[in-house]
Amino acid sequence: MVSYLVFLTISTGIFAIFALGLNIQWGYTGLINFGHVAFMTVGAYTTILLSLQGIPLLVAAIAGALLAMLLGLFVGLSTLRLREDYLAIVTIGVSELLRLIALNEEWLTRGAFGIQGFPLPLGNFNPNWLSKGTMIAILTAIALFGLWQLKRRLQIEFATRKQQRGIKRFPLDLRFWGLFAVLLGGVIYVNSVVALINYDYKSGLMLLILITLTVFYAIVESLVRSPWGRVLKAIREDEQVPRALGKDVFWYKLQAFMLGGAIAGIAGAFYAWQLTTIYPSNFQPIISFYAWTIVVLGGAGNNGGVLLGAVIFWAYDSLTRFVLPELGWIDDARLGAFRILVIGLILMVLMVSRPQGILGKKEELTLGR
Repeated sequence: MVSYLVFLTISTGIFAIFALGLNIQWGYTGLINFGHVAFMTVGAYTTILLSLQGIPLLVAAIAGALLAMLLGLFVGLSTLRLREDYLAIVTIGVSELLRLIALNEEWLTRGAFGIQGFPLPLGNFNPNWLSKGTMIAILTAIALFGLWQLKRRLQIEFATRKQQRGIKRFPLDLRFWGLFAVLLGGVIYVNSVVALINYDYKSGLMLLILITLTVFYAIVESLVRSPWGRVLKAIREDEQVPRALGKDVFWYKLQAFMLGGAIAGIAGAFYAWQLTTIYPSNFQPIISFYAWTIVVLGGAGNNGGVLLGAVIFWAYDSLTRFVLPELGWIDDARLGAFRILVIGLILMVLMVSRPQGILGKKEELTLGR
C-alpha cells in the first residue's frame, strides 16, 4: 500500500508540474496548445541521452528544459500570430512530428526498442539515519508550506466573498475543501514519512518531485502576481488593451510559451526517471489531454486549482483501475476505453455546469471565445 501511494504521489507531482506549464500558456495567456507533450518529449530524451554520455543529471535536466524552451521559441515564432484554432492544430502536429522522429531515428533514440539502463537520481543512494532525518525534515517543511498556502487561499476567498456578497460566516464549501485538503495532505505526509524511513529509489524520487513542485509553484505564483503576470492576464482578456498601453503582446506571448515549455521539459525528465525505460509510445497526444483535463478540472488561471485537478485526476485513475474490474460490468479489453469515456463525460458535465473548473473563475476560461 505504501509503495502504491508513493507511485500515486510521484504521478500526481509530475503531472502537476506538467500542467503548471500549460496553465501559464492557456490559463494565464489564453494560448491553446494541444501539443504540450512535445516539450515533455524533448525534456525526457535530452536528459536521458545526455546522462548516458556522462553528463551530471542536474545539468542534463536543465539542458532538457532549455531545449524545450528553445522549441517553444521556434514554434511560437511561427504560430503565435495564428488564430486560436490554427494554433491548436499546429501544436498537436509538432508533438506528433517529434514522437515520429523519436520512433524512426534509431541511431539516436533506439526507436521502438526504447532506451533502458540510464542513470537515475539517487539511484545508488544508501542513506543513514541522519540522511533520512534530513529528508523527513525537508518533507515536513514542504507540508508546512502547503498548509500556509491553503490557509492563505481560503482567507483570500473568504475576504472576496465577504466584499462581494456581504457574508459574515466562513462558507461551508470552503470548510469542506479545507478539511479535504488537510486530510489528504496528512495521508500523503504520513505515507511519505514511512516510505522515507524504509528508503528505496522511488522514495527518493518522490521527495525530489515534491521539492521541484513546491519550488515551481512558488515561482509561478510569484510571476503571475507580478506586473509581468498582470500583462499576461490582460492579453488573455483582450490583447488590444495591453497593446494600446505600449506592451509588445507577441513578445509576452512568446515568453509564456517558452516558460511553459521549459517547465514541461523538467516534467519530462522526471517522467523518464519514473518510467526508468522510455519509448516513443510514452509520448502519445493523449498525454497533452491529461494536462488539459487537470487544468479544466481544477480551474484555468489558478495554480492551486491545477494541484487539486492533478490529485482528482490520479485519484479517479486509481479508483477506476481497481474498482471497475471488481464490479464485473465490463471486460478488461474495453475497460481502458470506458475509463476515458467516463472522464470525458465528467468533463462535459463540468463544462456545462461549472465551466471555470472547481477553483477557477469564469473569466479565466477562454476556450469558448
